[in-house]
Amino acid sequence: MEEVSPNRKHLTNDEDGETNLQEKVEHDSENGFPEGKKDFVAPAVGMEFESYDDAYNYYNCYARESGFRVRVKNSWFKRNSREKYGAVLCCSSQGFKRIKDVNRLRKETRTGCPAMVRMRLVDSRRWRILEVTLDHNHLLGVKVHKSIKKMVQSDSDAEGRTIKLYKALVIDSRGNNGNSHSHGREIGSSSSVHDHPDQLNLKKGDAQAIYNYLFRMQLTNPNFFYLMDLNDEGRLRNMIWLDARCRAAVGCFSDVIYFDTSYLSNKYEIPLVTFTGMNHHYQSVLLGCGLLSGETSESYLWVLKSWLVSTSGRVPQTIITDRCKILQRVVSEVFPKSHHRFSLSNIMKKVPEKLGGLKNYDAIRKVMVKAAYETLKPFDFENAWAFMIQRFGLGEHEWLRALYDDRAWWAPVYLKDASFAGMAPGDTPQPVFYKYIHKQTPLKEFLDKYELALQKKHKEEANADVESRNSSPTLKTRCFFELQLSKLYTHEIFKKFQLEVEEMYSCFSTTQLHVDGAITIFLVKERVLAGENRREIKDFEVLYNRGAADVRCICSCFNFNGYLCRHALCVLNFNGVEEIPSKYILSRWKKDYKRLYVSDHDGINSNDGTDTVEWFNQLYRSALQVVEEGVISLDHYKVALQTFEESLSRVHNIEDKT
Repeated sequence: MEEVSPNRKHLTNDEDGETNLQEKVEHDSENGFPEGKKDFVAPAVGMEFESYDDAYNYYNCYARESGFRVRVKNSWFKRNSREKYGAVLCCSSQGFKRIKDVNRLRKETRTGCPAMVRMRLVDSRRWRILEVTLDHNHLLGVKVHKSIKKMVQSDSDAEGRTIKLYKALVIDSRGNNGNSHSHGREIGSSSSVHDHPDQLNLKKGDAQAIYNYLFRMQLTNPNFFYLMDLNDEGRLRNMIWLDARCRAAVGCFSDVIYFDTSYLSNKYEIPLVTFTGMNHHYQSVLLGCGLLSGETSESYLWVLKSWLVSTSGRVPQTIITDRCKILQRVVSEVFPKSHHRFSLSNIMKKVPEKLGGLKNYDAIRKVMVKAAYETLKPFDFENAWAFMIQRFGLGEHEWLRALYDDRAWWAPVYLKDASFAGMAPGDTPQPVFYKYIHKQTPLKEFLDKYELALQKKHKEEANADVESRNSSPTLKTRCFFELQLSKLYTHEIFKKFQLEVEEMYSCFSTTQLHVDGAITIFLVKERVLAGENRREIKDFEVLYNRGAADVRCICSCFNFNGYLCRHALCVLNFNGVEEIPSKYILSRWKKDYKRLYVSDHDGINSNDGTDTVEWFNQLYRSALQVVEEGVISLDHYKVALQTFEESLSRVHNIEDKT
């Protein structure tokens, strides 16, 4: 399994004169390329590289694939430090022989070829291509593999990685990399993957679309992150990427994530997987994307580990996935300390497919829904399930049997100790791209729409931020709990909490049930909706500890949704508590949460005052906050721009003083 990045140093070459090369012609098939026309990534103005060596190696690789050699035409160095800051690389046929060399017996190879790239070290300390000429005035040789005689031995593996990176972006022009075959997924089912599960099934134009997207992101998105996984033949197998906003969102909203593999398992044209969180407006927020070659342990392991790398090791409290034995094993390996559960909503979506042909389907589904969503204790769930199996003679139904064996991973009664931050069981977030992807959407079209989709999501979040900060919600009761959180929570979260306050009036009895030291158990009776026009009385036990300010209801609303339920509020009210304890007011739901997050996490640690990488991360996160606030309106934009200009001027003043 091989990971590559185009901004990584791969090998070092002498740059005096032409690179000493030994040519070895190899057929395309021997090099691992499909036969047919190839589309190789050509140099373009604006490309950036981490170092001069990276830029040189890239152009050298491009030259080899195109059939010409490279030499360094010019280099520029700073007078004092002798640091290189500019260079021109050209085709080896550039220019002509000097007059004194004309009579030498050596064969003339120079034709005045104009092909070249001019590059320079820019302010970001990266090397940027400023000028490109692709045309040659001579015939190009057969595409060759070349071994570099002067290459430093320790860099030989790096050269292989460089070559493999660009090979990964070469595809068969016929777009025919195979059809599909089955790999086991959920018990009793199978899913389609490719004839070549060890590589992405790219169609014609997909490789260029990937390259164009990455190129555009690296120019416009300075905190953009991506990794590629190549197989032994140098073909692209898996890929992951996070843009700057995704990485910022990870910092705020990765406490609970939904790893969505539905595009992959439902045989969409795009083998897409997404990492999704929930923001402070109860909106789904993208935390990363990936393309996988198949539903295999290797692919899932690679993408989850790569996501962990991209987040600097940030581990979620809870991770939600589809019901899948492979994912069950992989998640336990990558996130051993996280709570892992299967998506109940995805399971319920499969009920018509798995049970729809049964004689008493409607009655079976009704009992199953009641067992999953309405039982409060494991004993009640197991009794309801046993009744369903016995009543309808389902003892031999393999899917239901396997589902019951996995009940601790999806049934809410077994998940009350985990925190779900709004992604309550049966409430997985809406897919970020649900309006932009259908089953036949090609990869190229998706990449074109990707930024549009995220811009719309960002605008929705920005508008919700403005609304929550600049307006006050309408109060519906005289309860102080409602007034207290109306000043703190965003509008969308407050509306959900407000419903709990309103429904306190459906709880008609709060009585003390049992006392054990400082802990008191109360019984709250509620009239709950049992049908369209019928209500029934249901009992809820609530544990209360006045000294520790603990209040926990058996319905586990706080752990599931992130705010207290009507039953817990009734117990607090019964005991004369006028304010909700601070431990039950989650910062992630507050109007100014992102501002609070930056100030809480970005203070410079005086004990680590020389860590420039950490300085960069802190400054970047703080600056991104100003950028996000600055695009809300024209006035916001003007203030943000003026602030940046003033800050830059003050930093320059420090340089002048030193």
